[in-house]
Amino acid sequence: MSSGFTFARDDWRAEIFAALGRQNVVQVAYVPDAGHASLIQAAHADPQKKVTVLTTEEEGVALLAGADLGGERGVLLMQSSGVGNCVNMFSLLRSCGFPLVTIVTMRGEWAEFNPWQIPMGQGTPKTFEHAGFIVYRVDQPEDVGPVTESAIRIAYECVQPVAILLSQRLIGAKKF
Repeated sequence: MSSGFTFARDDWRAEIFAALGRQNVVQVAYVPDAGHASLIQAAHADPQKKVTVLTTEEEGVALLAGADLGGERGVLLMQSSGVGNCVNMFSLLRSCGFPLVTIVTMRGEWAEFNPWQIPMGQGTPKTFEHAGFIVYRVDQPEDVGPVTESAIRIAYECVQPVAILLSQRLIGAKKF
């Protein structure tokens, strides 16, 4: 990694960042999220990355469709609560044949404290499936890197939308 950012020794997000680099992912679009914080910091610190802070998640779908048209690979980082904001925009992917990789930190699962997070958290996998995404779920830190790399390859080599769901148990329960 050519950035000045250093991941904590036990931060499995370093494996995601390494997979993004190996698969030539240049664009990183995100809505701020604590579950992605170190990954976002690393992307900002890397001069090879084009990082865009979004005001809403569906902007990332359009942004990354444009990146694909320009010959660049990208990733959309979001929380499961933002998936519902993207449903209409997902039709762009299927209708126009764009690939997309999104990495989603899950809420509404294990040890959730906020009842408002439960409906979308529980509905996220089916929402992606109904929209035509290939869905991978990661529950163990050792699976993060290989799943990310595989998802990027299938998205860009087979022109598919792919969602990686990082379980709430993996990211840890939020405490406010």
